[in-house]
Amino acid sequence: MSNDLIIGDDGLARPLWASSNEMLRRYYDTEWGMPITDETGLFERLSLECFQSGLSWAIILSKREAFRDAFAQFDPEKVALFSETDFERLIEDPHIVRNRLKIRATIANAQATLALRDEGGLAQLIWSHQPEQTPRPRAMSEIPTQSEESKALAKELKKRGFKFVGPTTMFALMEAVGMVDTHLLGSHRRGTSGIWPR
Repeated sequence: MSNDLIIGDDGLARPLWASSNEMLRRYYDTEWGMPITDETGLFERLSLECFQSGLSWAIILSKREAFRDAFAQFDPEKVALFSETDFERLIEDPHIVRNRLKIRATIANAQATLALRDEGGLAQLIWSHQPEQTPRPRAMSEIPTQSEESKALAKELKKRGFKFVGPTTMFALMEAVGMVDTHLLGSHRRGTSGIWPR
């Protein structure tokens, strides 16, 4: 078994990052890498990955409920209508990450999400970039940070007006929503998405 896996008190193997606290362990065990195919769910994950850029995921996850409250439960129809008053409210909200560019990007991305509806929608665009195979990492060092598919997805989203959607951020999104399975071989979560075999 990989040295990067920790056996928990429950006898299950997880990577070190998912073993450091209960919040991350719960997220790893129940959410990370499970398929998300609805517009609102993908818009939320896209938004949170945007805010995570340059920060730790633990910070974003700890603020997720506050983000949901601040951004109308990530309903793209509502966020697309956010005004300057809403922007000022968000920039003053101490419970979220108060980054002007990322807040502006989230509002712009909501508008871009609505514009995509005429062409199949956000979910169709994102999932059309699912690769034909997934990594099979034995160690954290073997997990890529981007791929040809994440580069193509980033390019396509930028062309459609999305912001803060670079290839590394898009690979993290692909991991989070099950498009690739980067659970380490030996992890109790490997292959549990139903998309990729163990």
